[in-house]
Amino acid sequence: MVKLNNIFTWRNGEHQHDEASLLLPRHHREREIVSAIPAKDVTLTAIRLKYQLEAVIPCELPEERIVKPHSDIITPAVIKTAKSAGKVTGSSDDHGACVVYCLLIVKHWFKIQAQKELWDADLHELRAVACEMLAKHIIEDEDDTEYLMRELLLKRYSILVDGQPTKPANAIEKAVDLHAVRVIGSSGYQKCIAHLWRGWLVQSEDDPSRFVDYKSKTDTRYWTHFDPDRMRVPQYQNAVQVLISIAYLALYTGAINTINPTGDLDVIEGLLYIFTLGYICDEAIKFFKIGRFYFGFWNIFNSTLYAMLSVSFVTRMIALAHDIDSETRHKYNELSYNFLAVGAPMFWARLLLYLDGYRFFGAMLVVLKVMMKESLIFFALLFVVLVGFFQAFIGLDQVDENVDATSFIISQMINAIMGSPEFGDDWDRFAPPFGIILYYIYNFVIIVILLNVLVALYNSAYEDITDNAIDEYLALFAAKTMQFVRAPDENVFIPPFNLIEIFGLVLPFEWWMSRARYELLNDLVMGVIYSPLLLVTAYLEVRTARKVKFNRKRKEADDDVIEVWEQLADDLDVEGSGWGKRVEGTSPNVVGDAALVELKALRDEMKQLKEMIKSGLPQGTAVEEAGAASSSSASKKQKKQQLKEGDTTEGDDTKDAASAS
Repeated sequence: MVKLNNIFTWRNGEHQHDEASLLLPRHHREREIVSAIPAKDVTLTAIRLKYQLEAVIPCELPEERIVKPHSDIITPAVIKTAKSAGKVTGSSDDHGACVVYCLLIVKHWFKIQAQKELWDADLHELRAVACEMLAKHIIEDEDDTEYLMRELLLKRYSILVDGQPTKPANAIEKAVDLHAVRVIGSSGYQKCIAHLWRGWLVQSEDDPSRFVDYKSKTDTRYWTHFDPDRMRVPQYQNAVQVLISIAYLALYTGAINTINPTGDLDVIEGLLYIFTLGYICDEAIKFFKIGRFYFGFWNIFNSTLYAMLSVSFVTRMIALAHDIDSETRHKYNELSYNFLAVGAPMFWARLLLYLDGYRFFGAMLVVLKVMMKESLIFFALLFVVLVGFFQAFIGLDQVDENVDATSFIISQMINAIMGSPEFGDDWDRFAPPFGIILYYIYNFVIIVILLNVLVALYNSAYEDITDNAIDEYLALFAAKTMQFVRAPDENVFIPPFNLIEIFGLVLPFEWWMSRARYELLNDLVMGVIYSPLLLVTAYLEVRTARKVKFNRKRKEADDDVIEVWEQLADDLDVEGSGWGKRVEGTSPNVVGDAALVELKALRDEMKQLKEMIKSGLPQGTAVEEAGAASSSSASKKQKKQQLKEGDTTEGDDTKDAASAS
């Protein structure tokens, strides 16, 4: 659950400090996060990069020239210039750490410009792609992992909009928000996401704008890792959510398969509605904190399911308010179970939300999400067509001043959408011949035109996602990780445990208890609730700590794994055996075109030959030989010209002789 001190926070990209927060105790006030670099300097860096991109791509080009490896547009010189955008001439300040963040900001600017300047939309879109490629190259070229993660990717920066700094954000968050899949797919970005997912990088308690290493990462003592605060780790939160979702589904299955004819609530149904209340509270708090931007496809999907379960619970309570043998109680009890049964497909589909960590389900969920967005175009057209034809059919029906075919019209129109139109005798009695003719036209528009448009939209969405399935999956996984990391709660209570926090901790204790005692109380409660899971996670973290210590002894990365082909790597002397030289001598140059490489080699050889000739001969001799060579070449040209003229004259004489004979 979101804490009270997190409610008065950022809204719509601007920092709005609510005066009501001043009424809260001191330890409840939000610690303001500021930009690591002054917002004005970050904005100027972004403007420099925008100027560079406009100069590098002055006109429309094929996108392949920008995104291909070893591009002739995004050259090493261009990358080097972009890295230096944070350096100001004549100043000792170096703001190069914000360059990746600024490139993502510039990408957003070009996207906005593409929407406003449609005549140059393709050019601006191309420049936005170039921003992604530049950021990707900068991330992948950085060898210092510590600097890459903490400064380039995780430091929070702001820009100035209308003279006010925006909400500080880092490059990790910005790439997810802008769906910059090329940046997200880079190796350095994914390495940072992996460290966040495992809990190796955690938010600093002293400075919320910084991320620091988990201090017990190499500690091999078991009870050190038995810490309720480790429930903030994304992979542990995800595991708990999956387990609770499976339990939630099991409760629903038990409730729907054990119907109580009397309408009484049993233990299984009671737990089902308690779980539902926890999820509703969690959704309501998040919506109150974030606003309308919180709503997405899955939020609307879950809210619909919770609404149906709420209606089922309310009707059950109405049934319990009547006598056990009354007809009203039986009616509302049956209605309650009907609402409960209709939610079965949504219950099972909801499980897919927690399986997106697997590549197959993740890619398919992205496809479904894009398809739902593409369906909006179809439904907009369908709505206009339905209203027009429905009004026409109603107009035909009320000619006799008696509208009695409304239900027939609606059912026939819906059947046509579902692909099963009926052209029976009923239409012959409906304003003949106008009714049946209009129905034929309606079916042609729906089945032949609109449904084929929908199929084409779905096919286009599927191809766009599957062609880039890996990057789309990585983007989905990054977004999932950032859901846990972006604004972490001080105390993690996953629904339905958030009810314990609301009614057992926040309301009775938080408003008057000191910060230290309240944190101790939360740790005790979380330790009791999550103790079975903490016993497992502590064991796993001890094993991980041993691997990290082993890798550090080998002076390798913390997450390094010795693969099969690396086990005997030390026994192979590549240089001493001469194998390295043999491979180097036969390896082709795949960076440039083969013909271009040969041409460059020939040019170098000609240059060397020219220098050898100049250095081996005296200056006067070289001049004389050059003059002789030029006169010789001139005489050769004269001889060739004479021979050519002679051949022409001889040919003319032969022609004259032939004509005379």
